[in-house]
Amino acid sequence: MAAAGPGHQGRTERDAAAAELAARLTRLDSAENGLCFGRLDMADGERRYIGRIGIRDDDLEPLLIDWRAPAARPFYAATQWSPEGVARRRHIRLDGRRVAGVMDEDLTGPAGPAADAALLAAVTAARTGRMNDIVATIQREQDEIIRSPHTGVLVVQGGPGTGKTAVALHRAAFLLHTWRERLARSGVLVVGPSTGFLRYIGEVLPSLGETGVLLSTVGELFPGVRARRPEDPRTAEVKGRADMARVLAAAVRDRQRVPEAPVDIEYDGGTVRLRPADCERARRLARETGLPHNEAAPAFRRAALAALARDAAGRYGADVLSGGSLLTAADRRGIQAELAASPEVAAVLEALWPRLTPQRLLADLYASPERLAAAAGGMGAADRARLVRPADGAGWSVADMPLLDEAAELLGEDERAHRAARAEQNAWRAEQVRLAREALAIARGSRTTDADEGEEAEQLAAFDLLDAERLAERQAEQDTRGAAERAAADRTWTFGHIVVDEAQELSAMAWRVLARRCPTRSMTIVGDIAQTGAAGGAGRSWAEAIGPHVGIRFRQAELTVNYRLPAEVAEVAAGVLRRIDPNARPPRAVRAAGRAPWRLAVSADALVPTAARLARRACEREPEGQVAVIGPAALRPVLAAAVAAAGPQDRIAVLDPGQAKGLEFDGVLVVDPAGIAAGVPRGLNDLYVALTRATRWLGVLHGPGVPPEPLSRLPPPPGPAH
Repeated sequence: MAAAGPGHQGRTERDAAAAELAARLTRLDSAENGLCFGRLDMADGERRYIGRIGIRDDDLEPLLIDWRAPAARPFYAATQWSPEGVARRRHIRLDGRRVAGVMDEDLTGPAGPAADAALLAAVTAARTGRMNDIVATIQREQDEIIRSPHTGVLVVQGGPGTGKTAVALHRAAFLLHTWRERLARSGVLVVGPSTGFLRYIGEVLPSLGETGVLLSTVGELFPGVRARRPEDPRTAEVKGRADMARVLAAAVRDRQRVPEAPVDIEYDGGTVRLRPADCERARRLARETGLPHNEAAPAFRRAALAALARDAAGRYGADVLSGGSLLTAADRRGIQAELAASPEVAAVLEALWPRLTPQRLLADLYASPERLAAAAGGMGAADRARLVRPADGAGWSVADMPLLDEAAELLGEDERAHRAARAEQNAWRAEQVRLAREALAIARGSRTTDADEGEEAEQLAAFDLLDAERLAERQAEQDTRGAAERAAADRTWTFGHIVVDEAQELSAMAWRVLARRCPTRSMTIVGDIAQTGAAGGAGRSWAEAIGPHVGIRFRQAELTVNYRLPAEVAEVAAGVLRRIDPNARPPRAVRAAGRAPWRLAVSADALVPTAARLARRACEREPEGQVAVIGPAALRPVLAAAVAAAGPQDRIAVLDPGQAKGLEFDGVLVVDPAGIAAGVPRGLNDLYVALTRATRWLGVLHGPGVPPEPLSRLPPPPGPAH
């Protein structure tokens, strides 16, 4: 048996090496497009090529420097005023593996246009429906945030178009490069506002050589449950309040019952009695364990069974003359074991302290106004009424997911589920061993009788070193999943770092979920308070949003330059921002598009068909790029149907403002701005979001009447183009 160890170790090392090489190959394949994008000619004659990942030659000398390495930082930070030892910076544009163009900056002389040209080429390029990385054009203020220390909480506030999302993703890539060993084990979680948003950003991290990051919405962080049920925004706001944690804790305690009167249970041809005082004592002992509800259940059952056993012993085991008991300790243990096996006893104890799943707890709470009143006594009747729904209500909403997660924390694991899982695993292993024994028996029986002495010795050695259990172990499937895959299936997984995008939308209950996923509070939080649309979102400040979870222990940085919006569009959006917050400072736009935003008024009946016609005409006149039609949530299905009825067009997206968060398009048509502003409590914030998605042109289509300021001052469309 001892000789088998090195072979087993060798196989383990081989499998680990193969997994590492496979991961390396995946990173190389993902980063190949635009692999090298820059070169630094240093003043001392050194030449450094900068790329998406690092590559070394056979002598371990760097051929390509990873953009995240300290040696690459001057590519982003060097200026004429602070060249950091750089004489010339070259921007390289690749077409596949062919150099398609270069732009040079001489940092020893007057400022040149190359850097601005590279940046403008990137921000004015037609959108493809997928977000591109900005690794070749990271600006200095972005670079400082990306390379910030990873410990603690970093909040990045930035207006529309400042590159918040790109900065957050590149920061995740930077941290994985810098702290590879630590973060590769625990993983990095990137949380976005919607599945559409996650699809939009899904290629950025792989293009930077990072394929082991989990991208998820808050609604996807509870394994095994899909959030498909629509939710009224007012109900979602109630479910997102921090008070719901107290409500759920009270709901759990409410299920730990003490009967008002003694309960008689049939046993052994008679009855045993469970008194309220016995139940009260059992409940107190279970609660004093400090364990979650399901994990404390055995303590409750043991105490209740002991009380029932005492009652049974007293009924037929008393010595009338002495007042003592005729039963031995073994007799009493036997009675308690019989009671534990009784279905009648089990049913009573289950009713008093039921084993619960998060789904059952929440469904029962929603279905019972009485339970809601008991658990949420401090909540107004109108808010409680919003939570009521039938027990068979269809599915779960996104707002339910944090509540299910909270319930899972309060309930803990049911030991019966653990026993069932262990039994299933043991049965599976026993079957594997049986099959292995059969395989060995067949192999032994097939040994040739005419084998020469050397061959037989080799066969005997092999069989001596191999038994059925070891063969079963070899055949067992190894868990080859990466940290991201394992984390997605494990609700209790804790991450080394969490990135939260559009963080202003998260409710207080959603923040509790993320705090549990990252006990070290190592987070990058990016968003814009002015774009808060959800009624239960960030509120007036980041301190108000995250303070309950991190206190004052967070740093805040701000992105001040707008790269997405042309100056003409940014000016319109700034007018709406002033109505939201007169003290807010809009980011500075770096370019003008030469196309003035416009508005068009039509009759109410013509609003939807005109929107579909204008969107399709925009695509016909501009052969590339993406167009968005953004309208009120209630109008979106009708708009989508009208656009679809006009013919297939995969370059047009029909969205409401919530769905548009974080996305960008070449052209945007905002439909019914007054309806957007009036549709939800923070409607002006939603209108601000809708107006800040465009990289080239913006149009506003509205019904009769005057649209909200400052849209009423926009000129009409420029002739037949629209």
